[in-house]
Amino acid sequence: MGGKANISGTGRQRLLSLDVLRGLTVVGMILVNSTAAMKYGAEAQVFPLLLHASWDGLALADLVFPGFLMMVGVAIPLALGRTKQGGEPADKNAILWRAARLFLLGFIISNLYWFADSSSGTWRLFGVLQRIGMVYAACALLFLACSPKVRLAILAAILVLYWPLTLLPALDGLPNDIWVRGHNFVASFDRVLLGGGGHNYVKGPEGYDPEGLLGTLPAIAHGLIGVAIGEYLLRRSAGSARTLALAGGGMLVGGIAWGFVFPVVKDIWSSSFVLVTCGLTTLALAGLHAWLDRDRELRGATRAFVIFGTAFGINAIAAYALHEFTAMVPTWDLMLVPFRALRGPLGDPAAALVPVVLYIALIFVCVDYLRRRQWIIRI
Repeated sequence: MGGKANISGTGRQRLLSLDVLRGLTVVGMILVNSTAAMKYGAEAQVFPLLLHASWDGLALADLVFPGFLMMVGVAIPLALGRTKQGGEPADKNAILWRAARLFLLGFIISNLYWFADSSSGTWRLFGVLQRIGMVYAACALLFLACSPKVRLAILAAILVLYWPLTLLPALDGLPNDIWVRGHNFVASFDRVLLGGGGHNYVKGPEGYDPEGLLGTLPAIAHGLIGVAIGEYLLRRSAGSARTLALAGGGMLVGGIAWGFVFPVVKDIWSSSFVLVTCGLTTLALAGLHAWLDRDRELRGATRAFVIFGTAFGINAIAAYALHEFTAMVPTWDLMLVPFRALRGPLGDPAAALVPVVLYIALIFVCVDYLRRRQWIIRI
């Protein structure tokens, strides 16, 4: 699938829009994390949109992880569809083993400082890759076991029932107010499950984990929306980009409307957050699908854009892991030289982007080398 030119460098045609958007979401995660490093590590003022919302609301930073998670769902029918259609027995153990590897790698990344010095704090159970692993396993197994209608019913049930679940009385007695950070049943479940909140990302009596266990339920629904879109893209009917755009617009409007009573909150992955972010991601995918997934040679700026996106997209987990293991690079003294030189004429927010862009360029050099050698690192 995709354009005539095998831009991915993997020796086979792929759906370019998926690879590019997945790559752009990884770049977005690196951008957001590195901007936070500049704020807290280099004490720089940064653009607020590149920082996560404290609780309810949505910043640009809040779009990248859900965008990637939806791409995980979209890729499942493309990867497993032939097995299902051909009646071949799927290797469910391989799916579970891959999810376990993702969880283990995520646990290691989430606790690098704790492994280096266990007295520096407490370990954390959950994290980004852990959630990706759990969502991938659930969505892949449901794709193999259930019909599209059953999966749509499951995702709708999860989104509808998750709302009253968040409104149950907190397990540790904290007053429940869904509009106040940490004051809900889902956050209290994290605190009780993980030892009074000691092993959560957000510490304290109102602490919780933004990738906690109950929040993984709507994240699975998020992935199932991606699976439905992936199945649709497999058919590649005329006007598919238009249909995707309509679906994305519908989810966006529905999520915004629901957000007036069930706020858009990334940290508990609220149902309105699922619809808003899936809507925006689907709109982006529709645009890329109309632009890139055509039988034509890619040239000039379009080719360069696709190379950049697919370099990150076809080795997305490897790029993210490389970033996590090198996350302090943007705040090295050498990287801060241009920031300190430019913060006067440009101001802190724009100057703070310079080390971040240089760092992303360094990671691009690594993943583009893998693309050119046709190497895909599978976790």
